[in-house]
Amino acid sequence: MSHLYPVYLRLEGQKCVVVGGGQVAARKVASLLECGAAVTVISPHVTPELADLSRRQLITYHQRPYRSGDLDGAFLVISATDDEQVNQQVAHDAQTQKILVNVVDDPTYCSFYVPSVIRRGSLCISISTEGKSPLLARKLREELAARFGPEYGILVDILGEARVEVLERIADPAQRRYIFNQLVELDLITLIKEGKVDLVKERVAQCLSSLSD
Repeated sequence: MSHLYPVYLRLEGQKCVVVGGGQVAARKVASLLECGAAVTVISPHVTPELADLSRRQLITYHQRPYRSGDLDGAFLVISATDDEQVNQQVAHDAQTQKILVNVVDDPTYCSFYVPSVIRRGSLCISISTEGKSPLLARKLREELAARFGPEYGILVDILGEARVEVLERIADPAQRRYIFNQLVELDLITLIKEGKVDLVKERVAQCLSSLSD
């Protein structure tokens, strides 16, 4: 049996369609907006949250049932209705048009699955069971969320800035890798938890200076 290929998608500016207007659809819309997608929602009724997004023109909302042609120009579609016939039609139309499709709680019609996610700034940890056990994925996410707090997002940003500096100053690939390894080995998380971010940046700067001289 083949496995799924894990991948992260750039959705900024891409048309993404969500069919459905309930709480599940609202969560999917929120996640897509975080990624900069241009979201279109199609449903006769929507949650207050989705209605508010529509009023603020943060999404395009078509207040009607789904119909063929609604996916034209879409990069990705999520069907989150409680109507199996509608979900099947959305999946069929998406597959016909070679559009990525996810039907919530029905792996049969999915060309991709949405993993359980822990996001800490630019750090993103995804857990997938390939659709076999969403509850296990959720449990693992909760365990990892307790392990990796917001301090890791801060650390990633600091290391990202250091990486840019190394790439600009150091030409030798082997030396770059060595410096990156040394930066990762610095014990910085405790300092960040204590709110000593300036000290962390100072430690990183000292490390870069000593290693690149």
